[in-house]
Amino acid sequence: MHLTQPTVSMQLKKLASAVDARLYDQVGRKLIFTEAGLAVVSTAREVLQSFDRLDMTLSQLKGMKAGTLKLAVVTTAKYFIPHLLGDFCKLYPEIDIDFKVGNRQQIIDRMETGEDDLYVFSHPPRDHALQTYNFLPNPLVAIAPEDHPLANVAAIPLETFAEEPFLMRENGSGTRHAIEQHMADREIKLNVRMTIESNEAIKHAVMSGLGVSILSSHTLSFGGRTGLAELNVQQLPITPTWYLVHLKSKSLSVVAQTFLDYVSDTGRDSLLEELNSQT
Repeated sequence: MHLTQPTVSMQLKKLASAVDARLYDQVGRKLIFTEAGLAVVSTAREVLQSFDRLDMTLSQLKGMKAGTLKLAVVTTAKYFIPHLLGDFCKLYPEIDIDFKVGNRQQIIDRMETGEDDLYVFSHPPRDHALQTYNFLPNPLVAIAPEDHPLANVAAIPLETFAEEPFLMRENGSGTRHAIEQHMADREIKLNVRMTIESNEAIKHAVMSGLGVSILSSHTLSFGGRTGLAELNVQQLPITPTWYLVHLKSKSLSVVAQTFLDYVSDTGRDSLLEELNSQT
């Protein structure tokens, strides 16, 4: 916000005086919000979102599609969502995009505070009241170095694959969530050798011979598969689905609804064609 720390402190003191309540406590070098502070933050977000909705509604009444689409996606979705956004922005050049990427838990945290219009998950959280829109399959496939002994083997038993040193995504990752659920359902334990926080880092670790892994095929289609072999493993791929999601309690902006309509009408089919051309 281009403000100095003393200026921020002064503004916070003025705000606390205006509402006649202590907004935070200082613990060491950290500021911890009080209950009153959290209430002010929540209301401030609602006010700002109301202004955003008003701006977009006025644009709509003027016959314009303008404003900002706030979209937050889990890490693997970053490989294909930009391909949706490219054509969408050509259709609606007055719409700006605020695009955030994080692992599954980070995106859940953003959703709980209502920071964005729409979210992309392959495993939406079940303990939230959500409106979900199924729009794309997300096959998770087994990969190994292209010179791996299993690279040319047909119908590899899942148990055999599980004995190989395995490179796993970090806690909070949607890919990890799907893999662990799939293996637990089949009572199979993976030989986890390393935990790695990035699809790209996993791909390079696999290429380097550090182990095998399971990643979204979209990571390979748009992110490249040089040096990698997709293994023919029984009971794979894992087949979750990509969803566009928003909280039922939060009304969609005009711009967000426009994006949803675009995905449903033409965007999804165009993306599927592009994915098929890459495989």
